[in-house]
Amino acid sequence: MAQVEGTASFDYVIVGAGTAGCVLANRLSADGRARVLVLEAGPEDRYLWIHIPIGYGKTMFHPVYNWGFHTDPDPGMDDRRIYWPRGRGLGGSSSINGLIYVRGQPEDYDGWAAAGNRGWGWRDVLPYFIRSEGNQRGASAAHGGDGPLKCSDIGERHELMEAIIAGAGELGVPRTDDFNGGVQEGVGYYQLFTHKGWRCSTAVAYLKPARGRANLAVATNAQATRVVFADGRATGVEYRQGGSTHTAVAQREVILAAGALQSPQLLLLSGVGSGAHLAEHGIPVVHDLPGVGENLQDHLQLRLLFRCSKPITTNDDLASWWRSLQIGLKWLVQRKGPLAIGINQGGLFTRVLPESATPDIQFHFATLSADMAGAKPHPFPGFTMSVCQLRPTSRGRVRLASGDPLAAPSLQPNYLSTAEDRACAVAALRYARRLAATRALSPYIVEELRPGPGAQGDDELLAFARAFGATIFHPSGTCRMGSDPMAVVDDRLRVHGVDRLRVVDCSIMPTLVSGNTNAPVVMIAEKASDLILGSDP
Repeated sequence: MAQVEGTASFDYVIVGAGTAGCVLANRLSADGRARVLVLEAGPEDRYLWIHIPIGYGKTMFHPVYNWGFHTDPDPGMDDRRIYWPRGRGLGGSSSINGLIYVRGQPEDYDGWAAAGNRGWGWRDVLPYFIRSEGNQRGASAAHGGDGPLKCSDIGERHELMEAIIAGAGELGVPRTDDFNGGVQEGVGYYQLFTHKGWRCSTAVAYLKPARGRANLAVATNAQATRVVFADGRATGVEYRQGGSTHTAVAQREVILAAGALQSPQLLLLSGVGSGAHLAEHGIPVVHDLPGVGENLQDHLQLRLLFRCSKPITTNDDLASWWRSLQIGLKWLVQRKGPLAIGINQGGLFTRVLPESATPDIQFHFATLSADMAGAKPHPFPGFTMSVCQLRPTSRGRVRLASGDPLAAPSLQPNYLSTAEDRACAVAALRYARRLAATRALSPYIVEELRPGPGAQGDDELLAFARAFGATIFHPSGTCRMGSDPMAVVDDRLRVHGVDRLRVVDCSIMPTLVSGNTNAPVVMIAEKASDLILGSDP
């Protein structure tokens, strides 16, 4: 259903058909009784490069399928405005992300539970990870085999990746074939959210199979502008579509699944947030909830670039018309090769800070190099080691830049604003250099392009992090789950101080998980669907 005329009534109105919204749309409409509307500001996911894994490079700056946000000038990053891509259209960021399947560490979720969020410990959430997962390897005690979200092995080994794995072994990091098996520390190939060579977004996995249900409506190009309240109760959502304003009435609940940047923005536009901030924009206060938009966390990506000594990289494939033709034919015939992988083939989790009991940094290894993620590859053999701190202690915020609901929010990540984060950045860069200098990997390196040999001291490495660090696309925490005065939702994801309103997306994370966020958001939405339907205690 492309349009909902005038004022229409549903049981549930979901804002956002992204990673979480597609899951909710499927689960809440499954019994055929509840009438569900999903509002998505972007279009249908009909762009071919969404579905081909290497199309990540085509969507990174796409003017239609990407919101293309920028942060405010960040004082910890040389006052740079940093580009923050976010998916726009069915599947949201699951339609444009790097496809990597990582759950995080069990300790992440046990930490949520220890902070008072009942039902969010590792044992509580593991069944939802398993329920969602359709792993190529089949079912096991830790994995699901027939869930809707398909994940696959990278079927072919790469010479450069094998050298990285061997080099990490010299540093004492064991090879692993499963970063999600309970022990995260190790080095190896990632599993990807792909199926038979195609991207498996949540739009493909969850929404598409449900689109034929008579009780599910999906309105695309429909941007929510505010939640409608009556007597402290959410009664619906106002949205813009086709140049007109419409209202969708929610008989049971309104559910915000617009992501860590736009769920808090929509709460603020609707009068739920800091009263002082709302007054700055002339927005009447429905409920003074000061934590809305606070607690912003993200993984800061530090990308080391290397010129490779052998023409075996994806740069070389793409620079040659013949090799490009070969990889195209390989994907068409076998659904294998670089087009089926995306960008990053492998990863490494380890510890660099003496106080860390579990891995505190993560690497993404790409057999290509470019000046920035998603940009045109270099015209020479090259590869990238991208490293990030898993549990940053810096905190930023999301606020309104304007009372105009169609304007972008104000984003301030405050990267590297704590001594711990600065120390981890320097230690991570030094570890990457140790890896590059191993017997197994060093023969593949002609030179380090970035940071380059001129950056040797701690101050110089920190300066590199400030000058070149960027998001690795995991903003979280801005509608934090908890029971203290700065929490935004309770452990059933209900917004404090108002009725019939929930938030279900990355924004509810009290602390950022130790890894990529797609799988955890799917888990959150799976669990939320049970909470909403009453089958979770």
